[in-house]
Amino acid sequence: MSTSIFTTREKWFIVSLIAFGGLFSPLSSNIYFPVIPTLAVAFNKSIEDINLTVTLNVVFQGISPMFWGTLSDSYGRRHIFIMCLLLLALSCVGLALTPTSDYWLLLLLRCFQSAGSASTIAIGAGVIGDISTRAERGGFFGVYSIGPMFGPAIGPVLGGVLADKLGWRAIFWFLCITSGVCMVVMVLFLPETLPAIVGNGSIAPPIIYYPVIPILGRRSPATVTAAAPRKKFQNPLRLLLHVDVALLLSTTAVLFSVSYGITASISSVFHAAYPRLNETELGLCFLTLGVGMIIGSVVCGKVLDWDYQRVRRSMPQDPTQPDATDDAFPIEKARLRLVPILLAVYAACCVGYGWCIDRRINIAGPLVLLVVVGLVGIALINSISTLMVDLMPTQSSAIIACNNLIRCSLGAGLVSAIEPLLDALGTGYTYLLLGGVAALMAPVVWLVVRVGPRCRARRARIAEELKEKEGAGAAAPVQ
Repeated sequence: MSTSIFTTREKWFIVSLIAFGGLFSPLSSNIYFPVIPTLAVAFNKSIEDINLTVTLNVVFQGISPMFWGTLSDSYGRRHIFIMCLLLLALSCVGLALTPTSDYWLLLLLRCFQSAGSASTIAIGAGVIGDISTRAERGGFFGVYSIGPMFGPAIGPVLGGVLADKLGWRAIFWFLCITSGVCMVVMVLFLPETLPAIVGNGSIAPPIIYYPVIPILGRRSPATVTAAAPRKKFQNPLRLLLHVDVALLLSTTAVLFSVSYGITASISSVFHAAYPRLNETELGLCFLTLGVGMIIGSVVCGKVLDWDYQRVRRSMPQDPTQPDATDDAFPIEKARLRLVPILLAVYAACCVGYGWCIDRRINIAGPLVLLVVVGLVGIALINSISTLMVDLMPTQSSAIIACNNLIRCSLGAGLVSAIEPLLDALGTGYTYLLLGGVAALMAPVVWLVVRVGPRCRARRARIAEELKEKEGAGAAAPVQ
């Protein structure tokens, strides 16, 4: 891919914009948790019935990016991003106005809410794939992840405060207003970045793709490049046929599920171990995990870029390949070198956290371990997600959508099983099990490093053969 015309400062501005948009997927889910008992009373339903709205939300978090994310790989990032935010804002208006006699409407609108919010993460990953080179992608992904990670940190606390002071409908009005503001910002400033439409940013797109205030990409001289071929809508599940991609997706699914299981059980395990904590104090416990995730996102991004450059310097320099896009570059090694060490730390902290809760030691112990779990967990997920975009740069939104589908499916299963596990095994052994499952991903990572270069070479060979066939077909004389 040709170097983008956007300056480094402009790229950071774009990454900040999409990080703002990516905030709403986890925020809309986590802000809802504190009002579940209140909704059960308001709608005269059981807790299990209201939990069904959570289950449907998770299901659509996995399904909707498969459509919207893949659509953005073919028809542009800007419009799809704005449409998702619009769908989120409108669904929140409906939720805020839902009569308490219409439980079915609550279920339906929660599905639409998830369909709008969840897809922003996949589309944002596509934008990063469009504007970044491998050398800088790790840092961009680190900062971009701050938005999605900020939601779980502040969502439960914010939801509790809004519901307590203004009523449960206030959380939906809050989401409507903030997502509407984000949508306006995108309309004003976000440029189109899809190479099939704007090339490296130097091609003027049709006027409908222009931001209202086109301030980005005007100061940087760059060679005008041809637009990449526009791709037809492709089934993103076909990505699972690639061995290295399937292994990476399974690894992130397991790690995400363990993290989600820890997050979902924080309230129950802390309430059981430290019964004097009130609801506000329990909500604040979530902040430790969120703070760790935010720190981990930034630090991991810088480490990924540093590691990439270290591997790059260790190889013979080829001036014709400034971005190391050649098949010989060990991109798997560059991205995954530290992952086995991080997995060991992550597993150890999961186990330690569980036994701290089980033995009811001073609350500072499990809270500190939650910070480390959040930091290392997001570093692992970001490292693997960055590699997946490196492997499939022209389908970056689709591959993140696949990632979202698989990890949400597995995460929903673990969330439904975490309380029975805690009841059956106890806190200590439950987190020993989760930590052990996370540690089992180390051999999978090693396997990706070994087979990844061959998988990339095979894809490149198939793509070249397909290109030659298409060229021969175009050159054939008409009979």
